[in-house]
Amino acid sequence: MYWRRIYAYDARKDDVNVPAPTPTDQPAEEFSVEKILDKRSRNGKVEYLLKWKGYNDEDNTWEPEENLDCPDLIAAYESQFETSLRDTEDKNKIKIISEDSRARGFDRGLEPHKILGATDASGELMFLMLWKKCKEADLVPASQVNVRCPEIVINYYENKKIWHTKQTFKLCDLSVLRISFSTTVSPSGRVLILSANE
Repeated sequence: MYWRRIYAYDARKDDVNVPAPTPTDQPAEEFSVEKILDKRSRNGKVEYLLKWKGYNDEDNTWEPEENLDCPDLIAAYESQFETSLRDTEDKNKIKIISEDSRARGFDRGLEPHKILGATDASGELMFLMLWKKCKEADLVPASQVNVRCPEIVINYYENKKIWHTKQTFKLCDLSVLRISFSTTVSPSGRVLILSANE
């Protein structure tokens, strides 16, 4: 008596349902694996996507690792996967290094034009600086901008139309007001308005 394993593919679950082996008088039907295409983990079990010899790609199925008898193909797939993973990591490292090594901010030797915006998302106040004769903008630490071009920083804050107070937000048109004020740069690189007179 031979045991025959029957696989039923349920497309709704994209999974393989394996019913209990059924006794039969015929020899077990064997399928040959041509290639392992992919790997996944389902319910804590490793499954491989198999390309069957003599069958179309539509007949590829996910099979649990314990049902497979092709250790050489599994080893070849795992080796190929490790190699491609290392290659991808190396390419990403090269890309990151080349991006980081590119000069930014004042190191590019460009003349600042204006500040487009500001952020302190990284924990340090940074200005998005637009440069003259250049279409690219860079995030530059406020401490550098405050020292190298304080007039641009003052202009940025003067043209900002929203001023924050403790109680409300006020919308001001600064072109109508004649305001003179003095500024200072704090140790953290922030520009502080010390006094304002109308």
